[in-house]
Amino acid sequence: MSLLAVVGLLAAESGKAETPHSWLPENYEIIWGTLATAVVAYGLWKFAIPQLRTALAARTERIGKDLESSAQTLATAQGAAAQIRASKGDLAGERSRILADAGVTADRVLTEGRQRIAREVEEAHAKADADVALARTRMSADLQADVARIASAATDYVVNGSLDDATHQRLIEDFIAKVGAR
Repeated sequence: MSLLAVVGLLAAESGKAETPHSWLPENYEIIWGTLATAVVAYGLWKFAIPQLRTALAARTERIGKDLESSAQTLATAQGAAAQIRASKGDLAGERSRILADAGVTADRVLTEGRQRIAREVEEAHAKADADVALARTRMSADLQADVARIASAATDYVVNGSLDDATHQRLIEDFIAKVGAR
């Protein structure tokens, strides 16, 4: 039988007793209570306290690792913050350099654009001059052809209208004579 069963059996056999003092229990209750408390204290000391020490040691170790990890993370963050601050200082210099490069590039593009536009204008003027000269030549040739046609028509009209038949016959014979003599 277990110890608790024996204690319970003895307590039941003793019956209900009257205590001589209202504040103090009976002597057997004091003895059995003391024994039960000693057994529970021994069980706690033997089994619970080593487990508690092990759990507390593990907790302490885990907290130590967490502290080391957080210290390492803090150092990393502080290094990153220092880098950011350093690069932030470089941002003004980088911005100035980029703006200077952009200004140089803009000037170069503007100069190249002006040169290209000037070349295109010169080419357009040369093409326009060539087109004008070609048009002038065509118009001159067309005008000469028109004048020749009109002059020929006018000559035929004037010649036909001013010549009589005898003069006309004599001119034809003179022409034939000149062609035959050659």
